[in-house]
Amino acid sequence: MKKTHNLDKISLFAGLDSDQQRKIEQIIIPRELKKGEQIFTAGSDATGFYSIQTGKVKVYRESLSGKEQIIHIFGSGEIFGEVPVFQGTRYPASAVTLSKSTLLYFPRDRFEKVIREDPDLAMAMLALLSGRLRQLVNQVAALSLSEVPARLASYLLLLKSTQNSTKLELDLPKGLIASYLGTIQETLSRVFKKMSEQGLIKVERNTIEIIDEATLELIASGEEQL
Repeated sequence: MKKTHNLDKISLFAGLDSDQQRKIEQIIIPRELKKGEQIFTAGSDATGFYSIQTGKVKVYRESLSGKEQIIHIFGSGEIFGEVPVFQGTRYPASAVTLSKSTLLYFPRDRFEKVIREDPDLAMAMLALLSGRLRQLVNQVAALSLSEVPARLASYLLLLKSTQNSTKLELDLPKGLIASYLGTIQETLSRVFKKMSEQGLIKVERNTIEIIDEATLELIASGEEQL
């Protein structure tokens, strides 16, 4: 069977062999969504998880007062909603598209059937999920323990790795970036300005050019203060 969804470009499935990927391919349901469409809401049954082929998705929570806290912004090749699916629980957060998006939906019942029928695939998925869990733990630690400059430096370095360029396109409003980094837009603007003044980056509207990557890495790791 010919691949149609490029599973080797999806982090969760990149380590699977061609036969295992073929089995996963057979259960996928493609979904086309417009900008601003709700994918799922916090507390609803986790009936499946998603991968993004094109577009961007915001996963967030709302407090009782209505304040929104962005948990993560997902882009092409990333998956979301998989943890509650594997746990058999409800979605702990909500998800909405930030742009026109093409998603791949993996229904929980079909996915569980594939796993039960192929123990080798189950073990491969366990190894991949363990790696993803370590990555998420590191992300939480970076956001909770680091100061805003370190968070921003980490974010810029992440964009560099995903865009494969030192000239970065900020395709999210700075208000959303601030929320994602756990700060406010005014603080984020001050840190951007300070990084620019120190010659670490060059800011031109929605484009950021990394000038001093080595120092950004030191700031991101906490070894140097801005």
